[in-house]
Formats: sequence, structure tokens, C-alpha cells
Amino acid sequence: MNFGTPHVVRNPELSAEACLPLLEAATGEVFQIMLGARLVRSNDPNPPEVADLTAMVGLAGQMCAIVSLRCDTATARRLAAKMLGEPSLEGNQFDEAARDAIGEICNMVAGNFKAKVAGLVDGCLLSVPTVITGKDYHLHLVANGSRAAVVLEFEDSPIWAALDLNT
Repeated sequence: MNFGTPHVVRNPELSAEACLPLLEAATGEVFQIMLGARLVRSNDPNPPEVADLTAMVGLAGQMCAIVSLRCDTATARRLAAKMLGEPSLEGNQFDEAARDAIGEICNMVAGNFKAKVAGLVDGCLLSVPTVITGKDYHLHLVANGSRAAVVLEFEDSPIWAALDLNT
């Protein structure tokens, strides 16, 4: 899949669906640049949701939204190993690195996404990344919110990228 930069969206009141190609491109570019990894869109329309790490970065200003990435612990550990170039980390040290890696990658994806929407570079701020561990939680959108999500594969493992937009 080619993650070349699509046309920049100029409407500050975007729908989640209009943002999906930008989110997908931003995610692919970050993985390619930071990890030397190519993401592909999953062929499985409903992959089993085995994600137990969720990273979230909020956008506030001209756009109010949350960018999130979800994956399982083993995938987050592989991401950390690629980022750090240290596959020998073990135990808690490795789990901490995995949480930091998925949080930092989500932060870069949110920043890259923001740069693709005209007017958001200076008109929108990013929050500090938050990482949730565990599978047993529910994210509820605010009234009038919408979601765009895509499942991408990193080394045959699913990664869910989503944009929850407060419209």
C-alpha cells in the first residue's frame, strides 16, 4: 500500500470519514520513517480484538478529537525493540519500553495527521500521550461524536488506528 500524502483537507469541520485516509497515511508514514516498517491494510474485515494496549493523544483547538492506536503486548514489544534497537530488554523493563513506544508512536501519528489538515498546525494542540493497559474497558464518544477506524498490519499483527471526532 502506498502511504503517499493525500490531498490536504481544507475544511476545519471535517467528518471522521473524510479524515480516515489522512489518518491511515499518517500512521503508515510514521511506521515507515521511525520503524522502517511498511503497514498494509488488513484483509480480515473483523480481526479478533486482542489489543491490550491503547495509546491516545487528544487534539484541541480547531479540531477536537482523539487519535488512538491499539495493539497487543507482543506487538508493542516488537515496536519498542525496533525503536530502541535493543531486543534484549526483559520483563518490566520491556513492558515499560513497550508502553512508551506505543505512546510515542501515537504522538507522532497525531502530529503527522494534524500536519495534513490545513490550518491545524497552528490552530490545534496535542495532549501528552496516555497509554491504557488491559482489555476490559469501553470508550464512549461524546454526543454528536463520530469515529473513523482502520485495521493495519505490522509484521502480520493487527494495529487499530482510530480518530474519535467531537463534531
